[in-house]
Amino acid sequence: MSGGRFEFGVGAGWNREEMANHGTDPRTRMALLTERVQAMQAIWTQDEASYAGKFVTFDRIWSWPKPAQHPWPPVLIGGGGPTVLDRVLAWADGWFPQWHDEDLFGRIAELRSRAERPLQIQVLSVPPDPKALERLAEAGVHRASSWLPSGPRGVVEAGLAKWEQAVADLTGR
Repeated sequence: MSGGRFEFGVGAGWNREEMANHGTDPRTRMALLTERVQAMQAIWTQDEASYAGKFVTFDRIWSWPKPAQHPWPPVLIGGGGPTVLDRVLAWADGWFPQWHDEDLFGRIAELRSRAERPLQIQVLSVPPDPKALERLAEAGVHRASSWLPSGPRGVVEAGLAKWEQAVADLTGR
């Protein structure tokens, strides 16, 4: 439906009580996330997929249609915990951190220096500020995302107008 414009953002969950309420042991949520994504990657790339892990196991399944993107839709890991970069480097296609991460640019540099392949970086909760957008572009960030306000059309349009102005100020258009 999207013509291959799908990106898969995942996170292990920062709220331990919520994870437990949803049936996930907070102590094993990182390993569970890893196995679930790797299992989906197997399904997306294999005609007859199998997966065997500690939390996810299945034999010989078929799933069609396959994703339009190859080998799979980009998997972006959200989060800012101490081990998130290790997970990104181990099995993800990119990182989806928050703008409010106190060491965002240092961590982006660390990720780039440790990576042996191209990785996407998309930053969430970016303010509509041309200087913020410029810093992100200089750091090689692929996309800046933000939350729009909830409300009637005028409220949402005002939020969009701030972004339009920030981009115009940055590009001189």
